[in-house]
Amino acid sequence: MKKLLISTGGGDCPGLNAVIRGIYKRAKQHKDWEVYGSVEALSGIMKNPPELVKLNRAKTAGIHVRGGTILKTTNKGNPLQYPVKDEFGNITFQDITARVADRIKELGFDAVINIGGDGSQKISQALFEKGVPVIGVPKTIDNDLSATDMTFGFQTAVQIATDSFDKLVTTAESHHRVMIMEVMGRDAGWIALHTALAGGAEVCLIPEIPYDIHKVLKRIQDRYEKGRGFVNIVIAEGAKPKDGTLTFSPGEEGSEHVRLGGVAYELSRHLKQVGCTQEIRETVLGHTQRGGTPIAFDRVLATLFGVKAFELVLKGNFGKMVSYRNNDIVSVDILEATKSYNHVDKDGFLVKAAKGIGMSFGD
Repeated sequence: MKKLLISTGGGDCPGLNAVIRGIYKRAKQHKDWEVYGSVEALSGIMKNPPELVKLNRAKTAGIHVRGGTILKTTNKGNPLQYPVKDEFGNITFQDITARVADRIKELGFDAVINIGGDGSQKISQALFEKGVPVIGVPKTIDNDLSATDMTFGFQTAVQIATDSFDKLVTTAESHHRVMIMEVMGRDAGWIALHTALAGGAEVCLIPEIPYDIHKVLKRIQDRYEKGRGFVNIVIAEGAKPKDGTLTFSPGEEGSEHVRLGGVAYELSRHLKQVGCTQEIRETVLGHTQRGGTPIAFDRVLATLFGVKAFELVLKGNFGKMVSYRNNDIVSVDILEATKSYNHVDKDGFLVKAAKGIGMSFGD
C-alpha cells in the first residue's frame, strides 16, 4: 500500500474539511492508497509517537458541511522558523525543515498534500527542495495568494461579514450613529472591500490605501449634513493612517506573527480627537469569520481542489499547488505561488467601482 499524508496548517478556514473529504474520496478510487492526517499541521508527525489519523469512510462522511478541520491546526511551530528555547529561557527561531523531511521519509509516506496559506506553502516549497514529494492546496480567508484567482474560505468569510454588516446598518440608522466594523485580512483588504461593496458602506479602509483621518471625518460630516443621519464604515485589521502604524499586540510564544486587531477602536479614538461629534460604536468580528458552515461556493471549490491535488499525486507532478484560474482548476509551481503577495490593486476595477458609487477610502 502507498501512503499519503494530509496536513492542515495555519488558521482554520471554512472548507478545510471539504478538501480533506475530496482527497480521501478520490484516493479511494485507487485501492492501493492509504490516507493519513497529521494532527495540528506537521506537528503531528514530529511527536513521539507520531500523532496521526488514518482516514476512512466513517471519519470523512458528511464533513464537507462542517467548519474547522477534523485534523486540527496550528499557526505555531513553523518548521522554517521553529521556536527553540535555550537554558536561559530565550527563544530563537531555527529552520528544522530537514528534520521534518527526514521524519516524513522515516514514516514511509509516498506523498504529502499540505493545505495552507502563504506561510504553509513556503513550508511546502522548502520540503520539496529537500526531496519530499509534496502538493500544495491554497487555503486562507484572506485571499492573499497571488497564484490563484480565489482561495476557498474567502467567500464564506465575506458572507459572514456582510450578514453582520447588514445588521449594523439598521441599528446605525435607528440611533443616528457612526458604526465601525473591523474585519480580518492581515495585510490584504479583500474581505473589507468585498464586504463594503456588498453591504453598501460609506467608507472602506484597507491596508493598501493608507487613510487621511481628516478625509474620513469629512465624509462622515458630509453625509450627516445631507440628512442621511448615519454612517457605516468597514475597516480591515491591517489598515493604518498615513504616516501611522499598524494596530497590534505581541504574538503568543511560539508564533512569529504579531496579533492584529483593535483598529476599529483606534479609528474611533482618532475620529473623536479630530472633532467627530457623532456617536460612534465599534464592532470587531474577529474569529466569527473563520468559523461555521462553509457556503456552497467554498464547498465546491474546496472539493475540486482536493480532487485535483490527489490527481497530481497520481501523476507524480510534485512541487505544484492547485489553483483556480479563469474558471478552471489548474496547477502552478509552489515557488510561483509564494513569490508575490496578493494585495488589492488600488487602481484596479474593484476600487474604481467602489469610488464610482461614492465610497471613500480616506485617500
